[in-house]
Amino acid sequence: MTTPIPVRTPLPASLAGSTVLLLGGSSGIGLAAGTLLRRVGARVVLVGRDPERLKAAAGHVRAAAPSGEDDVLTAAGDAGDERTLDQAFERAGEVQHVYSTAGGIGGAGLLKDLTSESIRETLAQAAWRPFAIARAAAARLPAGGSLTFSSGILVERPMPGMSAPLTAAGSVEILTKTLAVELAPSRVRVNTIRYGRIDTPLLRSLPGLDSDEGVAAAGADAPLGRVGTAQEAAAAALFCMANNYVTGQIITVDGGESLA
Repeated sequence: MTTPIPVRTPLPASLAGSTVLLLGGSSGIGLAAGTLLRRVGARVVLVGRDPERLKAAAGHVRAAAPSGEDDVLTAAGDAGDERTLDQAFERAGEVQHVYSTAGGIGGAGLLKDLTSESIRETLAQAAWRPFAIARAAAARLPAGGSLTFSSGILVERPMPGMSAPLTAAGSVEILTKTLAVELAPSRVRVNTIRYGRIDTPLLRSLPGLDSDEGVAAAGADAPLGRVGTAQEAAAAALFCMANNYVTGQIITVDGGESLA
């Protein structure tokens, strides 16, 4: 007889005492998720490429809810590297939830200008990362655990020159639905959050968006008149972790931008 998925309160407070692995946790939405999780009493493990940024991120998360050193851990490396993932899980011990914001959008260009090599590289790197994360998580997450990915509204509202990166980025949404069915017997849930424009270092790295004025102007034509904050974006991930009756879903957090 298959074990039913555990029933618990779906409020974020139920995450107290759990361990969450945050891939891409040194900045932006991943870092914001770390601070929110610590405030509800969760233990977090931040994974990112840059050791110095990770150290600073860990200090920021600890300051959100001061506690023991073991409540905020770090593991440096690429989230798409299986050795990094193994080391992160080993360092964390038992993990209940995994949330990935790792990666970016590279390989842009009009189809006629792209080389076969650049297309293969973009697809191989970006599409492989969620598979590597899913393989590592599926082997370790307990019943009631969750895996949450991130995507973007450009997958549904594409623009010229983004065929390769958006094909790779959009594949995580198909993977989410497939894995939700495949991992359901293990009572592990899989979801993706599709984000609109969120005020993060990645957004501010774009031309014209490196200032508060530029970010404000960019959000002025959105239905809610602004871009989202990293904490508003991260709060959706806590919802996916806490609610044991949500799986296989693509949840959009974009302030209505996809409706405009």
